[in-house]
Amino acid sequence: MSLTESMSKVPPFFEEKGKLMHGFRYERIRTAGAEINVAIGGEGPPLLLLHGNPLTHVSWHRIAPALAKSFTVVAPDLRGYGDSSKPDGKEDHSAYSFRAMAQDNAEVMSHFGFERFQVAGHDRGARAAFRLALDFPDRVERLASLDIVPTYHALTNVTLGWGLEAYHWFFMAQKAPFPEKLLTADLDYYIDYKLNKKGVGLEIFSPEAMAEYKRCTTPEQIHAVCEDYRATVSVDLAMDTADFGNRKIDCPVLVLWGSNSHCGRHFAPLEAWRPWAPDMRGWAMPTGHYPAEQRPDLVYDAFWKFFNGQEPEAQA
Repeated sequence: MSLTESMSKVPPFFEEKGKLMHGFRYERIRTAGAEINVAIGGEGPPLLLLHGNPLTHVSWHRIAPALAKSFTVVAPDLRGYGDSSKPDGKEDHSAYSFRAMAQDNAEVMSHFGFERFQVAGHDRGARAAFRLALDFPDRVERLASLDIVPTYHALTNVTLGWGLEAYHWFFMAQKAPFPEKLLTADLDYYIDYKLNKKGVGLEIFSPEAMAEYKRCTTPEQIHAVCEDYRATVSVDLAMDTADFGNRKIDCPVLVLWGSNSHCGRHFAPLEAWRPWAPDMRGWAMPTGHYPAEQRPDLVYDAFWKFFNGQEPEAQA
């Protein structure tokens, strides 16, 4: 299906309305370890949306306003990203672990009075959501993951094909300031290259979203993202290794991935998730690595049904 055909299937309420995150208000919330920029909007049960790298909370802009018709949607910038603070990573990089990100977002939801909530995450946000569900099982009611396999599986099943596509996992994890110096030499080139996965094209991103991603791609954010990846191959992997076979996600889990993404081409996502999530369902979508921006109609449909307690089904 061509991009034009794909986007022609998007209902009118997914279209741009003059600004990103239409109808949302913003707060800056201090947590134990960071200051988190948060967009919140809508009414109904609380739904937390966590973005990935190299994005910000506006990566949800094509579905968040529609979801806000049924849910109170909370969309933060992860620590180190967007307009959230960039704390020191500490010698062991633990300030950028997914546990630290999960703690931030548990505190964000407490700030709004939401002791129990549902969560969806994409890319790094899905990894933070995974840790949130493990560390706060009494608070997370449902979890939806976009285009990842669990970190433990990814790092213990490295193949040539995935390693070539996921080069940044290992490059950005190198000792500072080596990757930072190279990446900040031409930030526009870097962000364009990073977002153009397998020739899917930058056209899937709205001009407003691209401008926001470029605004936020600063030397400070690049360093924070490198700290994120350094934490992944060290403290995060150690946590997940300790938990593998010993802890499981108690709540229902929805696993979605792009058939034309590194996740879809190099892993069997349901098999990778099965040891962690006994109550799981999921399927591939005809997208690359950014489903919520390439096919918001499919993501919205699956999310709306799943977070309303229904059993979603794959849509063409």
